[in-house]
Order: sequence, then structure tokens, then C-alpha cells
Amino acid sequence: MLKEDPLVPLDLAGFNTTPVDQAATLLAGCLEVPRWVDTVLDGRPYPSLAALRAVAAGITLTPEEIRRAMAAHPRIGERPTALSRSEQSGVDSTAADRFRAANTEYEQRFGHVFLIRAAGRGGEEMLAALRERMGNDPETELAVAGRELVEIALLRLEKAVTA
Repeated sequence: MLKEDPLVPLDLAGFNTTPVDQAATLLAGCLEVPRWVDTVLDGRPYPSLAALRAVAAGITLTPEEIRRAMAAHPRIGERPTALSRSEQSGVDSTAADRFRAANTEYEQRFGHVFLIRAAGRGGEEMLAALRERMGNDPETELAVAGRELVEIALLRLEKAVTA
């Protein structure tokens, strides 16, 4: 499960030299997928933040990894973790009420929570995306959710490893 404590950021030099277990914990706070964490760790030392981001963004998650990682994410509009609270700040109480009903319908169709990179998006935009994605077949939707997970991880990585 995602940690409730916000990530303690490191600069790139610190990330490159911090012990593996500490760097792994930092990365797992971004995306709790062991293969993703290991792949990003294996790329150290990174010459730049862009190189780190490129490796992190280039990892395609398997369906099983997506399902396991989604289990750690709260529903949009419900009890966010410390990490997701700021990411979901665009969901006001009115949108949260509508999300509860939409989440139920989505979960009945796909069997998992609706996942979207919430940062920078308003509640209405995310609700419209949920409704649009209801037209996806389950395999397509799982792949979309996987891409959203990686986007969320990249935003968290940018906060966790700084210049």
C-alpha cells in the first residue's frame, strides 16, 4: 500500500548515491510496482532528471502489475492519502458526490477503481473522462489505467527527485 507520509525529496545527486533500499522506498512511494522500481534503480546513476524521467516513463506495466498497483489507490473523490490529496484537489464536494455514483458504475463494469492522473484536472473534466472511458472494452481500459498510473508515478517522481 502507498505510504501515508509524503515523500522526502532528494536532489538527483542524492538519488544517484543513496543506498538502494532507501532509493527503492522512495520509488515505491511513487509507484508500488517492484519491476518499475528495480528498472529505475538499475539505471542509476542518471546524468539528468530528463534521463531519469525517460527511463521511468518508458516502462510498460503488465496487466497484473496494473491491477496490484490500482489496489493502493483511493477512489477519486474519497479519502485520499497524503500523496493523492494534493493530486485530487480539483475534486470539490459536489463533484465527489457525483464521483461516488460514477465510481460504482465503473467498478461494476471493469472490476477495479477508476484511475486518472488527477493533478491539474478539475472534477468535471475527470468525471467526463470516466464517462468516456466507460465505452472501452476491459482490456483497453486496463491499458489506459496503466498509462495513467505511470503518469501519476512521474508526477510523484518529479516531487521526489529534484534538481
